[in-house]
Amino acid sequence: MPDTPAPDTTPAPDATPTSAPVPAQAPAGQRLPAAAPAVGAATAGGAGDADVLVVGAGPAGLVLACELALARVRTVLLERDPSPPGFCRGFNLNARSLELLERRGLAERLLAEGPTVASTAFTAQARLDLAAMRTRHPYVLGIAQTRVEEILTEHAHHLGVRILRGHRLTALHQDDDGVHAHTDTPDGPALLHAAWLAGCDGGRSTVRELAAIAFPGTPARRFTLLADVVLTDPRQIPFGVNTGPGGTVFAIPRPGYVRLITADAHPPRDRHEPLTLPRFQQALDHALGHRVPIARAHWLTRFGDAARLAERLRQGRVLLAGDAAHIHPPAGAIGVNAAIDDAMNLGWKLALVARGQAPETLLDTYHAERHAAGARLLRNTRAQALLAGDDEELAPVRDLLAELAQAKDTAGPLAEEITGIATRYPAPHGSGHPWEGAMVPDIPLHHVTHHDVPHHDGTARHGTLQHGALVPLLARTGAGALLLEDTTAAEALRAAAAPWADRVSVATVRPGALPDTSAVLVRPDGHAAWTAPPTGTPTETPTGTPTARPPAAAEQLRAALHLWFGPPAAAPVAGAAFPPGSRMSTP
Repeated sequence: MPDTPAPDTTPAPDATPTSAPVPAQAPAGQRLPAAAPAVGAATAGGAGDADVLVVGAGPAGLVLACELALARVRTVLLERDPSPPGFCRGFNLNARSLELLERRGLAERLLAEGPTVASTAFTAQARLDLAAMRTRHPYVLGIAQTRVEEILTEHAHHLGVRILRGHRLTALHQDDDGVHAHTDTPDGPALLHAAWLAGCDGGRSTVRELAAIAFPGTPARRFTLLADVVLTDPRQIPFGVNTGPGGTVFAIPRPGYVRLITADAHPPRDRHEPLTLPRFQQALDHALGHRVPIARAHWLTRFGDAARLAERLRQGRVLLAGDAAHIHPPAGAIGVNAAIDDAMNLGWKLALVARGQAPETLLDTYHAERHAAGARLLRNTRAQALLAGDDEELAPVRDLLAELAQAKDTAGPLAEEITGIATRYPAPHGSGHPWEGAMVPDIPLHHVTHHDVPHHDGTARHGTLQHGALVPLLARTGAGALLLEDTTAAEALRAAAAPWADRVSVATVRPGALPDTSAVLVRPDGHAAWTAPPTGTPTETPTGTPTARPPAAAEQLRAALHLWFGPPAAAPVAGAAFPPGSRMSTP
């Protein structure tokens, strides 16, 4: 795999993939996911089909379904295609995705699937120095999106997600009781009912259209052709960038074929017109200035640089995630990673609401956080797309950014911004600690009181663990966590969190593990929701009178718990001790 990821080629309203896969089977050497079996059959009527319907079995839909199922929310995943695609849209997972999936115990398995590279494309003159980022994963992972989806599908089945392939959404309406989804299935029309519906069905989202959610932005102005082909003589196109009199061709080696990418200098008037092999052959020969015969094609597509962001990510009981929520130029191959980010943010919030533990207003924080992230995504990818052009007036900007991408003091922050590692969400009740809103590192834990989410029959595991770390704890429970230094103030905070014991584990950390604070409330997605002032830091009452830190910190903690995890339970959940010396392990 080359160290430059392929563009993301997800369908978009202004960038139509214009051809179905050419072959009946995968290219030589490319492993495709096994078809997910349809579990059960959709039947008409009945509240009870699911708590949540997820539409679309791409990365966003699969991750969201896994998050909901981990929280024991009854989840049905609908996918219009009867089987997984016979082509691969992209070949990378970035550091942000790996950080998020690590908190569900999946990163190690994914990392075993491909190579890692410590840099990635940024502009024509510069690459991003991923090794300069502050993360446990300072690289991009080379892995086919088909393989990512295969692993996520297996995980979803393991968690009990019902995946119904060949089920196409045709209509929906919502009322006070939930969402009614009309579908075409292999057995004929069917009606499903659920409390909530999440549209993860791509840039041409049927859910977004049926929910009448506006999709403002800029239409595509430039188009690119992508072809997975077998060349008559592969030696005629070296791997990497090939520049000819008519343009540039980017060649990426794949097992059994090569991926070729070049500009569409003369796009058809009808943007929905399928891309044919003769049309791509013509564009290839024009760019290189000589003929390079193609023996056969596996997949042909055309995509553009449209940039659009849904006006709302929530419309009543309908939510959007992934490309259904935003489309953007393919710079940086960031699409699949943004989709995973959306799903991880939405999953735990929707689970709390669906289980009746948090009010619907919690879902408004999903819109607030991820709509802002979507706006940054569009800004960053549009900027990179402009810099990739041939406008000479932008040459000084390219040169400047090339220097910033390599300079010691700016390389890391720039790479973190582009990849999403710099993501930081609002933390209204905190103390201003640098961790607030950011991803919390994997903190060693000394003693944990945890309560796993309820099973369908209402039972749950709960108890104490003597050793472990934060990341395995989040992977095990899918819940929040309160990390406390072992100080005299810890008991007041532990008591304040007790009514949320069914949603938040409490852990004592090893000495010095929490710099400049004595307590951190961690959201299920790994971000810090609240931090306490350092031990001994006084606070003031509304009248300006100094007061001791613990009571004020406990009050702030309760406010943060109420905001992010809903109202307290009627009574704390009692824990039963695990055998002494037992250790946490990633599931």
